Amino acid sequence: MVSLARTIRHLRRAGFREWWRQMQYIGDAKWGAYVGKDQFGNRYFENRDAEEEVPGRHRWVDYAQHEYNATQVPPEWHSWLQHIRKDPPNQDSVMQHLSPPWKAPYVENLTGTRGAYKPYNTVAPKYNTWEPKVHPRA
Repeated sequence: MVSLARTIRHLRRAGFREWWRQMQYIGDAKWGAYVGKDQFGNRYFENRDAEEEVPGRHRWVDYAQHEYNATQVPPEWHSWLQHIRKDPPNQDSVMQHLSPPWKAPYVENLTGTRGAYKPYNTVAPKYNTWEPKVHPRA
């Protein structure tokens, strides 16, 4: 947090529920203009007031899922968040016409989840486990 006065100001603007949610998720109270939403339901915001935010942190994402990671941000929104593009993808004419209709939609990285890619092994194992041969007693 930058200051107590800033936190109280954001609490008044956003309301207690949204303020509490932001404190739980990102650890800071932020307030800005809604810019857009992606196919995952993530919401993107921007605060252009130079006195309010730390430089470089005036654009942020509010993830739709509780268990979130950075791969849930599509490339076009990532370029806007990192200041590679000036305009957000929903307002940039180049980005709207860039993706052809036959292209598959963006999928987040599923490593570490149940949907992760698991290759099928077709090679016989080099070592086999030992199985003792037990003869019945006479």
